[in-house]
This record gives sequence, C-alpha cells and structure tokens, in this order.
Amino acid sequence: MEKYSITGGSVLQGSTVVSGAKNVALKALVASCLTSDPVVINNAPLISDLHIMIEIIRGLGGEVDVSGHTVTVRMKQIRGHSIPLDAAAEVRTSSLFIAPLLARLGKALIPNPGGCRLGARPIDRTIDGLTHLGAEVYYDTNDGFFHAKTKGLTGGRYHFEKNSHTGTETMILAGVLAKGTTVLENAAEEPEVDELIVLLLSMGARIKRSAHREITIDGVDSLHGGQISILPDRNEIVTLAVAALVTKGDIFVIDAKEEQISEFIRAFRDAGAGVEIRENGIRFFYERLLTAVSVTTQQHPGFMTDWQAPWAVLMTQAEGVSVIHETVFENRFGYVTELAKMGAKITLFNPDVKNPRETYNFNLTDDNPDFFHAARIEGPVVLHNAVVTISDLRAGAALVLSALAARGESTILGIEKLDRGYEQLEIRLGKLGAQIKRHTL
Repeated sequence: MEKYSITGGSVLQGSTVVSGAKNVALKALVASCLTSDPVVINNAPLISDLHIMIEIIRGLGGEVDVSGHTVTVRMKQIRGHSIPLDAAAEVRTSSLFIAPLLARLGKALIPNPGGCRLGARPIDRTIDGLTHLGAEVYYDTNDGFFHAKTKGLTGGRYHFEKNSHTGTETMILAGVLAKGTTVLENAAEEPEVDELIVLLLSMGARIKRSAHREITIDGVDSLHGGQISILPDRNEIVTLAVAALVTKGDIFVIDAKEEQISEFIRAFRDAGAGVEIRENGIRFFYERLLTAVSVTTQQHPGFMTDWQAPWAVLMTQAEGVSVIHETVFENRFGYVTELAKMGAKITLFNPDVKNPRETYNFNLTDDNPDFFHAARIEGPVVLHNAVVTISDLRAGAALVLSALAARGESTILGIEKLDRGYEQLEIRLGKLGAQIKRHTL
C-alpha cells in the first residue's frame, strides 16, 4: 500500500508528454491473441492494468516482450481457456479474452469482470451479442464464471440496445474470424474503438464503418501479425488541462489532438479557460476567474463520463453554480464525499428526467434509490488539505487535482487505483512544479 503527500499552491507550468491510451493498449493485447504471428504495440502505457493483462496472456501460453513502451506479443498456440479469477477481479478488460478463446479454441471460462466499481456494469450486452454469433454462454453462480463454447462463430446482425464501448470491441474481436459478415448496429463511436480497428486492419481483418453507428465485419480465415502506435490518452490530457487551470498555471501537452477532446475543449472555453491549439499539441492556461458551466455525460462525441470527476474539481474554482448530470453510469459520484472534506460545496441529487429509458445508458433495473445521478457545485471555494481515499481511477485523478489546488499538505490513500491508468503520475507532475511525493505505508 502506498500514498501521495501533496502540498498545494504551486503553479504548474511547462511541457509534458502523455502516455498511450489505456483503453487502446489493453484491447490491443487481447487482439494480439487472435493470431499466431507477432503483434507489436508501440507507445503502450506502463501501468498496472497493462502488466496484469500481460500476465494473463503469458498464462494462456503467449510470449510477451516489453522493451521501453513497446510491447510485442506472440500467441503461437493458446494452451488454456480459463482466465484467472484474481486477475479478472483487477482488470475489467479481461472479459474481452472471451473473443479470441472462442475464435481459436471454441471454448472459454471468463470470470465476472472487476475493475473500478462504478455501478453494476453488467456485460449482458456482450454476452447477448456473442450468442447471436453462435456462442452458447451461461453464468454459473457457484463458481462466478461465464462458461462459453461454440462449434464455430458465424456472422450475423446485432443491434446494441444501449451504447457499449466494451461490447462493441468484443463483438469486433469475435467477428473478424467468424464465418460470413457481422453487422453491428448502434455500435460505439469512441476513438479507442477506431484505434482497435486500425490494428485489426493491419492484421488482415476486413472492417469498415458502413453507416452512422454501424460497423460491418467480413470474417476472414486467419489473421497475421500487425502493429499499432497508440495515440495519447485523452483522459490524461483532460487531467493535465484541469491541473493547469486549478493551479493558475500553463501546461503544453505534446501531441494532444483537438479532435480527441473536442467536447471538453468547448466546455473548457465556455468556462473561460485558455486553450491554444498548435500543430504539435495543445496549450492549456489560466487567464481569468472561471465561469460555472454545466455538463451532461454522454456517449461519444459527447462529454465523456471519465471527465466528470476532474470537471467537478474545476467547477469548485468557477464562479456560480454548475451541474454535472451523469447518464452513463448509475453510481459515479463516490468521490464527492472526499472532495467535501477539502472544502468543496457539492450537493448530490436526482434531476427530473422525463424519459429515463432514453436518457440513461445504464440498465434501469440496476439503479438504486441510494444512487445519485447529478451533482450541484458552488464556486469558487478555497480548498484546504485533508486525508482522502481514492474510490476509483478517475476519482483518484480528481483528488490529486484538488490537492494541487488546496492549501496545505494533503494525504491521498489508495493510489494503486491511480496506477491502473496513469504511468508515474507523481514524477510527471513533479517536473511541472507540483510538490508531490510517493510513500509506502
């Protein structure tokens, strides 16, 4: 167990690079198991989730070489069809291994996936989709595993009732080696999905976006080796942008792309934040007192759910009252209690929604009267030091941001959750001027 000690009040400024996107790297590792040839993943983030996924691949018989930020995978032969329960409990992406296991072995044992707890986060849409491709899947409550088998995956048409990033990617991974054509309707449009498609195309897959939110996959007999160079993580870009503003600083993020975070930039500018788009990156800087701006999280290209916790911190420093309406996950305000310890004025509530079924992306059956779907934030406030605990990855980023803006020295516990998605965050923030130290408990 480790913790951060952060003394707030320093102005962050300078240039920095961003790690490759976590949500691409982990899926690329799974894709590499679809072929017996080497697959090269460049600009991979050296985060704890990546290392767990690598150990899963090695446990299945794969060879993995890590050289700097380049990962090379070769799965000549899959020697097992079960994903370890402890590994799956740590990384939700482990559920995607069901696709290469079914495609190459015809069977799979996949634990109910873990990762950050943001609500129920069921994989029912993934399982339902796979059954449409000819898989037989059932969940055994006695052992906690999904048992899946098939005599051969066959293409078909599948419509996602709700947007599902992971479901879309799993179906793509399953469809590339299925017989015939697979058409995914209401498929996710996130940039990370398109990066996965780029990798699969380099491996010989036949995939195209054939219409609005529609992906067509023509199955092939086999895939060969390929490679990808992962783009900067847009969640990390947003974290650094907020860090610049709450410390009244000036940070240039090298190689950041406007199209990755266009909706965030729109809201950021509306709040009065400084943004300068350059050919080789984006500069984020403080100009004046911010103005409160309300946001609603949505599927891409809307305001991303992973951005709402950092946005909440930003709005504590803005003049007026803002509202964050979370529509993607049913329980994603676990960090609010911790922010309140630092002086934030945030009230949780449930807004009046005329059509919940259309508004919310989560399954309404998983909702709970104790869950809140919106936060009202009053600002500006002077944040102060506190001892706080991280509940999930993006909540952890929010607490670090609050500590950077706060008076005094704060202690942040549970930073292993931050290590799941941020590579050496304390070192990179330190180079920008942050007073942050990592300690072993």
